Amino acid sequence: MSTYTQNSGIELIGTGERSGTWGTATNVNLQIIDRLTTGVGAITLSGTTHSLSVSDGTLSDGHYKVLVLGGSPSGDNTITLTPNDAQHLYFVKNGSGQGAIFTQGSGGNVTVANGKSAIIYSDGAGSGAQIVDLTSILAITLTQLGVTADAAELNYNDITTLGTSEAGKVVTADANGVVTFDNGISEEYNAVTSSGNATTVNLRDGTNFSHTLTEATTFTFSNPAASGKVSSFTIKIVQDASASSFGVTWPTAVDWPDKTEPTITTTANAVDIFVFFTHDAGTTWYGFLAGADMG
Repeated sequence: MSTYTQNSGIELIGTGERSGTWGTATNVNLQIIDRLTTGVGAITLSGTTHSLSVSDGTLSDGHYKVLVLGGSPSGDNTITLTPNDAQHLYFVKNGSGQGAIFTQGSGGNVTVANGKSAIIYSDGAGSGAQIVDLTSILAITLTQLGVTADAAELNYNDITTLGTSEAGKVVTADANGVVTFDNGISEEYNAVTSSGNATTVNLRDGTNFSHTLTEATTFTFSNPAASGKVSSFTIKIVQDASASSFGVTWPTAVDWPDKTEPTITTTANAVDIFVFFTHDAGTTWYGFLAGADMG
């Protein structure tokens, strides 16, 4: 005597059964397997209830692997899976216009909101059966991908026009690699100090520097841009409060106007402003006294 699998209703043909119709039963079984593995079923909903069943030995909507919900339900539609002792895995896409509530028993339901998709399964536990939503369990989080940004931070990349800066957004270049700043640029102001009569200006730290003299010092300019790119910076030199006449030795690579190095102001708290730039990775620095004895 034929029997049927509990979850799918596939007919297990008994010895001597289906004489003359064995091929028909087998074809139905294969069609059921086809729906179970790759089948996509359009499920038309109406009203507020719908029965999604699996019938023994018969092709049923409940056999589909993927359920595409449509129709015109009059409100949230409760979809009852029958029988309640059958286990199933479903991929659900809800485009019905209403929420879809999947139920099989008293153990718990899952609601798939309109316009949403979910992966659910029924545990087939009889009257106490429940539907379980695997979507959140299987979801890949940003953290799992190694991303530490939250949604708000990722939205900083939502630039209207590439190459033009926007408030609260990241800075991008246009197709030509050009960046346009709509407003002012705020830069860090770095104080450098001397030790052992030596002071280093590191171009990786910024483009605006200050140095208050505490001893005679020799300057080094480090980490300029590669040749063909420009590095430039300003530096404010402040004489000490005691007017100690501390001197400054600039790098030998500095080329001054008229080959004449300017003299540091030696009065107490005097301020001199210098500007330097290079385009050959520091082989030559062009130096200018922008302002002398300014305060």
